[in-house]
Amino acid sequence: MVSAKGRAEDAAGGLHVLTVTPFYPFEGDDANGCFVAEPIDALGKLGIRNTVIAVQPFYRSRRASVSSYPCEWCQYFSLPGGAGLPVAGAFLFARIVGRVRELLRTEPIDLIHAHGPLPCGHAAMLLSRELGLRYVVSVHGLDAFSTAQVSGRAGEWCRRVSRRIYAGSRRVICISEHVREAVLEGLGRNCRTSVVYNGVDVERFTPALESTPSLLTILSVGNLIPTKGHEYLIRALAALVPEFPALELQIIGEGALRERLQSCTEKLGVAGRVHFCGRQSRAQVVDAMRRCTVFALPSSYEGLGCVYLEAMACAKPAIGCRGQGIAEVIQQGKNGFLVGPENEEELALAFAMLLREPERRRNVGATARETILDGFMLQQQAENLERIYRESVA
Repeated sequence: MVSAKGRAEDAAGGLHVLTVTPFYPFEGDDANGCFVAEPIDALGKLGIRNTVIAVQPFYRSRRASVSSYPCEWCQYFSLPGGAGLPVAGAFLFARIVGRVRELLRTEPIDLIHAHGPLPCGHAAMLLSRELGLRYVVSVHGLDAFSTAQVSGRAGEWCRRVSRRIYAGSRRVICISEHVREAVLEGLGRNCRTSVVYNGVDVERFTPALESTPSLLTILSVGNLIPTKGHEYLIRALAALVPEFPALELQIIGEGALRERLQSCTEKLGVAGRVHFCGRQSRAQVVDAMRRCTVFALPSSYEGLGCVYLEAMACAKPAIGCRGQGIAEVIQQGKNGFLVGPENEEELALAFAMLLREPERRRNVGATARETILDGFMLQQQAENLERIYRESVA
């Protein structure tokens, strides 16, 4: 039975969307999947109701939702590693189809929004065939067909399944033009795609009230994996220490490269200047971005990168790499800087310029925040998603 509130929302043109996602905040990590959860809150203000099923393979520890982002966590069978990915969506479908039938007995579902083609997009495609529900798929990274993650025959299988998922969707939602090109390159041009950039909560990510000119800190936020370029940050820092003896590097994130990166700091003699902070809460990330001098993530494989946008919202100069999704946002020298991938010399030059010129640093940071306010707020992202939802069910 539909509640009175639900009937009122329907009368006002509200839609009911079923979100199926492997990315979502949970107890112990409220930053995980915030790029999915936060727009859902913003969509609610536009009359879009969301039921969220957050999913994870059975071999991972069971997660519990956080009160600020309610969802239903669901575990499904999947073989560990890439070999199980081509069929994981079928197992996920089998796990949730009964639950979706229950939801449909309560109220209609206008649209499924699947985050990532595998496994959630695959499950959405099968739900569409079984229950006649329309679906859209969001692509959050450059590995749009999972062939970088999975090699060999399993990778080719992932490609074939992903192509069917995209072809059957009402819309493929890409987080940047860079990601859209990756989708179209593997699928051809006969696919309905839209670019919806991630949005920032500009009431949470705000400039610091007071500056701390005596502290010079480079901040980086990202998983400790090779493509994020943390080693080049450390090498650039080492080159700058003679001119800036108080300079420090703060790295928020966890990953397999931590031990290797720590060894690198010791070899370069900067172990006391590089702080590995591990995984941090959303509030801690906000605080670090407000306090830092410059933000940098020289990632060589990035669809967009929410952390650049969040740092820019805090009025910090952000440094990314040319040829990545963030190059669609950063205008060289105006609201941030772009350097070559794996180029510690160019990175050091950009740092040195910003550290030597506080006035320029402030101007670039102020322009960076204006960029976010002009086109990269959560409200703008939600409005774009709402438009796509309505077009998809029309």
